[in-house]
Amino acid sequence: MGNARNIAFWVVLFLLVLALFNVFSGSGGTLQNSRMSYSDFVERVEAGDVAEITLDGDRVRFRVDSREYETIKPRETDVTELIEGREVELNVVSQETSGLQTFILSLLPFLLLIGVWVYFMNRMQGGGRGGAMGFGKSRAKLLTEKHGRVTFDDVAGIDEAKEELEEIVEFLRNPQKFSRLGGKIPKGALLVGPPGTGKTLLARAIAGEAGVPFFTISGSDFVEMFVGVGASRVRDMFDQAKKNAPCIVFIDEIDAVGRSRGAGYGGGNDEREQTLNQLLVEMDGFEANEGIIIVAATNRRDVLDPALLRPGRFDRQVQVPNPDIKGREKILAVHARKVPLGPDVDLRITARGTPGFSGADLANLVNEAALAAARVGRRFVTMIDFESAKDKVMMGAERRSMVLTQDQKEKTAYHEAGHAIVGMTLTKTDPVYKATIIPRGGALGMVVSLPEMDKLQMFKDEALEKITMTMAGKAAEIYKYGEESVSSGPAGDIQQASSLARAMVMRWGMSDKVGNIDYSEAHEGYQGNTAGFSVSAKTKEMIEEEVRGFIQDGYDRAYKIIEERSEEFERLAQGLLEYETLTGDEIKKVIAGEKLNIGDDAEDPPPSSGSSVTAIPKTKPRKPKDTSGTLKPEPTP
Repeated sequence: MGNARNIAFWVVLFLLVLALFNVFSGSGGTLQNSRMSYSDFVERVEAGDVAEITLDGDRVRFRVDSREYETIKPRETDVTELIEGREVELNVVSQETSGLQTFILSLLPFLLLIGVWVYFMNRMQGGGRGGAMGFGKSRAKLLTEKHGRVTFDDVAGIDEAKEELEEIVEFLRNPQKFSRLGGKIPKGALLVGPPGTGKTLLARAIAGEAGVPFFTISGSDFVEMFVGVGASRVRDMFDQAKKNAPCIVFIDEIDAVGRSRGAGYGGGNDEREQTLNQLLVEMDGFEANEGIIIVAATNRRDVLDPALLRPGRFDRQVQVPNPDIKGREKILAVHARKVPLGPDVDLRITARGTPGFSGADLANLVNEAALAAARVGRRFVTMIDFESAKDKVMMGAERRSMVLTQDQKEKTAYHEAGHAIVGMTLTKTDPVYKATIIPRGGALGMVVSLPEMDKLQMFKDEALEKITMTMAGKAAEIYKYGEESVSSGPAGDIQQASSLARAMVMRWGMSDKVGNIDYSEAHEGYQGNTAGFSVSAKTKEMIEEEVRGFIQDGYDRAYKIIEERSEEFERLAQGLLEYETLTGDEIKKVIAGEKLNIGDDAEDPPPSSGSSVTAIPKTKPRKPKDTSGTLKPEPTP
């Protein structure tokens, strides 16, 4: 329908332009005729040179020697008397017809301008219902999913949120079950959660299960450049919903229109606030809207207006968090339904290795695994494909084309070996999942640790051991090459350790000297200072001393572990140079001095592509210069 309107508009526009061109080209043609004075015209007629004359009002067009001329006759002059008795053909143009044509043609430019204005107004308003004069109408679409219908069976990993919304669907199907005990249908449900957790998918599942009309609209569809349009659209949307009650209206990204009133420079946006006021009145104002349930989604609940969140408008606030390990396994199973899986695929292992992943991340992981299998021509997706996809999503794509010198590769191997050795020695850190010296993303190598279960809290001993493992890379470089040969590789480690140590001191109250005071908002790195207090220079100095102490203790402990396990550290570094990538089990075998069956079945497997083939002599590591047996790291610029 929209395409037909566009085609018709362009056809009419073309005809108008063509007619306008004809008008100007016709008048241009008369201007191109040679001008002649009326006295010369009389002389030519009397001389017998004129054979044909056309009278068009006061204009006289005549032909002399196959060339057209034009002149203007005086008002009281009669041309017929001039040609009387001469062989001259006389043509007269009707003035009534000419006047009508002139009037119509004179309107064409105005019609053209009006048509162009209507078209661009329509385009500027997004082509809403009713054309250019209907941009105050609602953009809500009635969702009818005949194909690709989504139900609650397609939603996994967020069981609590699904149960709350299933109750709303049950209320719509069987209202007597709840109303006989005095229960009322909830007027609104607000889905709150990080991006990609399945809020919109839940709304589509409600549409698939409810069996009632389901309207969907985005929060940004309400607000336009004209004041009052948003409020008009809200009214029209609820008018449509009343005609189809009972029904559900889903507003995606409601924070686009529901932000707190009066916020921002100049008191906020008047148009958005008018739209929000109208939405508040329609949801729960003087006249109740029975049978209309508003379901909205946002990941910015903190910016929403308090009046929008009160009971009576959004009676329920449904949290849609990132799934836990069981939820991730169920989500992977849902997305893997259409993917042929190999017999070795264990989705629980993949779920365990993807902490913090949202539903969208897991869907992307399954898709990447399928693409990886198709790339090598497999008929089904294997566990190797899932591992490759997980590494790509978590660590970035391999950059095998990057050319590294032997020295760079060697230092990277010892750096990552230090992380792995210290991580496998400590008891409170997450198990080492994989170590690699293949560049991925912006890193030349990395060691990945994955928790066995999802962690909801961070304890002090765990945080200290995490700092120790983070600083192990620099400790390994200094232990192997000396203080003067340390590289810039530990820059990211120092940043992570500093961030964790500051959180321990300034937010979590894990420093005995600083105490149980939250200094995070008063810190110089935080803007706004909403806490309303300042920190003295002495307190700042104490905070930095505690942060430096936590990091230094972690560095000293990491250096000591590497020193005590120097032979295992050396074997692991050589193993990384040989094989480039090692899993947790392979790291244990390399540390124990066992050979790995990677690549060929030869007694001594060759190194993988691009790895070092030159054995590095085991030189005696240089001792740190600090007399206490530890080495203080140099301050970063």
